[in-house]
Amino acid sequence: MYRIPPILALTAGHRRKNKLKQNLTPNMKKTLIPILCTILASAAIAADVETTTTTTTTTGDGTITEYSPGKTFIVKESAGPVTYRYGKTVTYVTRSGRTLSDEDVRTRIKVGLPVRVHYITEGGNRVVSRVEVDD
Repeated sequence: MYRIPPILALTAGHRRKNKLKQNLTPNMKKTLIPILCTILASAAIAADVETTTTTTTTTGDGTITEYSPGKTFIVKESAGPVTYRYGKTVTYVTRSGRTLSDEDVRTRIKVGLPVRVHYITEGGNRVVSRVEVDD
């Protein structure tokens, strides 16, 4: 009986493993490429999704019952007192549209003054963007 030297036996076994890998590799490529393309395409589609946010400005009419600049702005409306939060910028104007200066705001905005408040709702808060006062 003829024995294969150990080095040649390793080489023959190694060749068989390589041949097996070569046979599996094309099948794996055929399977993996479509899967990867599907994953990449779905990620690209998901990245293109847009969200649109619309904001609606609402008005409230009443009389100022509590006013602390930058802190509290409570207006007594027909349904009862309503608390407003200050937005990043609040514009104070007259009914005719003239913007009030900082000095006018300090002297004219007081408790008891009738106002129209323009606000947006963020969460449960009414955030003031504009306050109209009588001329």
